[in-house]
Amino acid sequence: MTSHLRRAAPWLLLFPGAAWCADLNGSQLSALWALPFVGVLLSMALIPLRAPLFWHHHFGKVTLAWSLAFLVPFAAVFGPGMAGATLFHAAVAEYIPFIVLLTALYTVAGGIHIRGNLRGSPLLNTGLLAIGAVLASFMGTTGASMLMIRPLIRANDNRVHRAHIVVFFIFVVANAGGSLTPLGDPPLFLGFLKGIDFFWTVKHILPETAFLLGSLLAVFCALDAWYYRREGVLPVDPTPDTHRIGFDGRINFLLLACIVGLVLLSGIWKSPTVFHVQGIDIGLPGLVRDIGLLAVTVVSLKLTAAQVHEANQFSWGPMQEVAKLFAGIFLTIVPVIAMLKAGTNGPFSAVVMAVTRADGTPDPAMYFWASGLLSSFLDNAPTYLVFFNTAGGDPQLLMTTLAPTLAAISAGSVFMGANTYIGNAPNLMVKAIAEERGVKMPGFFGYMVWSGAVLIPLFVVMTLIWFR
Repeated sequence: MTSHLRRAAPWLLLFPGAAWCADLNGSQLSALWALPFVGVLLSMALIPLRAPLFWHHHFGKVTLAWSLAFLVPFAAVFGPGMAGATLFHAAVAEYIPFIVLLTALYTVAGGIHIRGNLRGSPLLNTGLLAIGAVLASFMGTTGASMLMIRPLIRANDNRVHRAHIVVFFIFVVANAGGSLTPLGDPPLFLGFLKGIDFFWTVKHILPETAFLLGSLLAVFCALDAWYYRREGVLPVDPTPDTHRIGFDGRINFLLLACIVGLVLLSGIWKSPTVFHVQGIDIGLPGLVRDIGLLAVTVVSLKLTAAQVHEANQFSWGPMQEVAKLFAGIFLTIVPVIAMLKAGTNGPFSAVVMAVTRADGTPDPAMYFWASGLLSSFLDNAPTYLVFFNTAGGDPQLLMTTLAPTLAAISAGSVFMGANTYIGNAPNLMVKAIAEERGVKMPGFFGYMVWSGAVLIPLFVVMTLIWFR
């Protein structure tokens, strides 16, 4: 592990593919090793459309089959020791810390119930999306999504058309809203650990963020108003016990602050104490963070009243779905990230070469689209790192002379995670919660029709204005 990755390890352990097996040389791999990963993605996209009942009951088995389709040939070619080390690394150094974080956020946010006469008018829905977008930059896209999605769905339980509300929630809260601080989205925190100033992002991509969020909220408000008039929704008379807006489970706000503090501490705290486990370096800050997150999860479950969970219709179903699907993604993505890390020496060299102009200078527009499109299907944290290093990896140079390039990488990695359900972890979790509440969500490709129609034109405009 290089010194840069060693310093970033505490936060990198939160994300799939953000730390790689040191012995896996991507330049020596064939692109065929990406097939199991592609298989997982296609299964998520196609099987729910063709056989929804089968997928609902057996998605875990399908994911396991693709995981074995990678692991067994990998063991035959590189040896059982290498395969075991890769599996152990994916599980201990990546998957478990990631799921621990998501579980803590899911549990704590599920312990907060927003009560009151919330009824989903276009203006109220737009306001809730705007609040969620602001919260996302301070408590992360996952935390804001888990906090806001339930009251938004509940507010619209008398609506006929609800899928578009959840789709725009993913666009705004689960992705674009986390673009202003390193706490908002993993790629920006990786930049912070690399030496990018904490407030650099808000100074350099605030106009792009304001344009994207403003445009999305305007489009949503107009679309929701059209559906609202078409449905002829009648106002619901408030009953005395639901008229006043309030919060139940307030202790979870404190626990949410503890989660943010633990994650932030794990990135800032520098400790020489490192535990070596089967070739993996586990830093003390990361270990303290994970133990703290588990403690926060247990405390939340113990202190949250049962009626709060009841009111939120809290269940472990969405968390189980995310855990099973991302287990396969975490494992099968290992060779893909290794091949991307190999840069021009790897099978995906064309991607790296495409972001450089003929005179050797970086092309911000290509960096925006390359980092964005890869972030749509891969984890956006390692994608950010790949292009951060492709652009030179010098934080002082990237913050000054190459500021347009760093802005393009940051914006592409964060914004375009909304292009697919798997572009950012909260996307899939929001979808699962919505479906559990009876919202008929579009399938994998159906969602991409929405993102293609709404997001891509906005990204084209942003390219012409800011990334030429």
